[in-house]
Amino acid sequence: MRKKTNCELCGNYVYDEDYDCYVCEVNLDEDEMARFLSNTFQSCPYFQMGDEYRIVRRQM
Repeated sequence: MRKKTNCELCGNYVYDEDYDCYVCEVNLDEDEMARFLSNTFQSCPYFQMGDEYRIVRRQM
């Protein structure tokens, strides 16, 4: 069983300048969205630990 994830730490959670807020870039299907909105989404299968230095390490 996976641990409950925190959206703020996810690499898919990005700032959208058009909406002026953070959004998830993953397209959830209807069932996943219903679970997410009802707060019964125990662990996100799309969670990726956000690593803002990944590109810099690749360039080294």
